[in-house]
Amino acid sequence: MLKGKTALVTGSTSGIGLGIATALARQGANIVLNGFGDLEGPKAQVAGLGVKVGYHGADMGKPADIEDMMKYAAAQFGRVDILVNNAGIQHVAPVEDFPPERWDAILAINLTSAFHTSRLALPAMKQANWGRIINVASVHGLVASAQKSAYVAAKHGLVGLTKVTALETATSGVTCNAICPGWVLTPLVQKQVDARAAAAGVSNEEAKKQLLAEKEPSLQFTTPCSEAAKNVRGVAWNMDGGWAAQ
Repeated sequence: MLKGKTALVTGSTSGIGLGIATALARQGANIVLNGFGDLEGPKAQVAGLGVKVGYHGADMGKPADIEDMMKYAAAQFGRVDILVNNAGIQHVAPVEDFPPERWDAILAINLTSAFHTSRLALPAMKQANWGRIINVASVHGLVASAQKSAYVAAKHGLVGLTKVTALETATSGVTCNAICPGWVLTPLVQKQVDARAAAAGVSNEEAKKQLLAEKEPSLQFTTPCSEAAKNVRGVAWNMDGGWAAQ
């Protein structure tokens, strides 16, 4: 379906981002990966699906890096047809104890980076009259949890940015939507599980159960490459041409 298209997925060397990149590659899209940590494994995984793979190590908290990444994608693949804004970081603390530098970093990576990638991708998408922007928000883009002020604020902002972008492209072949998953057992979430296990003196498996029991009635993690719709429950899907985004 996506043969000849190019998808850029931020934060795609592990977790949700790598799962999305893999799924898009299976549909035939060429992939531009971005992220830190192990690079060769993810590149080989995606390339093994028979598509072209690029990589740019942009720090998504730095606008200059983002601009360089978008220029790289255009130079290597022509343009970005599918943009997936997935990169994110987390820090947990009460508002009064939240380090200002952590607040700034979370807002920069989880929200502002999506503005920069979108503003740079949109001109070519509009010229081609085709493009897909997918913002990986979170259930925290819809509801809040204590001690996650920066993350919740950023994800709520990302949902707002999604709505504005969707309205501005409503009469074109470009679409912008957000997905809002609950708990996904990514390295980011595993750190929270490890911290909970250590603090409570329980096993890792027990810590996972406790974490899920607090928020997620299904009592199971969503996985990046799960059976279709396995953990989609109680959702009202809008197919309204942007009506509710106004």
